[in-house]
Amino acid sequence: MSQYFDNDKNIKSERKIIKFNFDNKVFSIYSDNGVFSKDRFDYGTRVLLNSVDIDKLSGNVLDLGCGLGVVGIILGTFNKCINIDMVDINERAISLVRDNLTLNKVKANVFSSDVYSNVNKKYDYIITNPPIRAGKEVVRKFLLGGYDYLNDNGILYFVMRKDHGVKSMIKELENKYNVTIINKDKGFYIVSLTKHL
Repeated sequence: MSQYFDNDKNIKSERKIIKFNFDNKVFSIYSDNGVFSKDRFDYGTRVLLNSVDIDKLSGNVLDLGCGLGVVGIILGTFNKCINIDMVDINERAISLVRDNLTLNKVKANVFSSDVYSNVNKKYDYIITNPPIRAGKEVVRKFLLGGYDYLNDNGILYFVMRKDHGVKSMIKELENKYNVTIINKDKGFYIVSLTKHL
């Protein structure tokens, strides 16, 4: 069975619009089969975005594993001063993101990438809800691999549930980053990873 982190073009398309509220603003986005959280605004992603001070972000920002584009669209709606790149391995997600950016009048650069495979610059911030169901090695690529794509003092923010092994992942990440747990909510941990100088 195909998963949202695959690039399966054979999944039947049933495009629809979903609506959600964030920070007193209603958003509409296109969704479809074969993408992450196709029916609703994922709670872990909501907690992640509620925990990041969006107004204080600056410079270049990467929405890694962007799915439908919720993170990048919210960032670009509330902070017009950042340059946003959005990447995903799933071509259907990439197509939806392009349409969702137009629908929400947000500017961003969108391209297909298997984690960082097509990323060729460094960022001040990387924000991700890594695909836990893809397995620990993929999650490690998302989180440990981010180090090489952050500017000095750059920060990678991620969300992970306690029962998905966030504590053991944090121990591993402490060998590479300055790690701070910035929020906990209903079993979700929001973690910031700051690149060591």
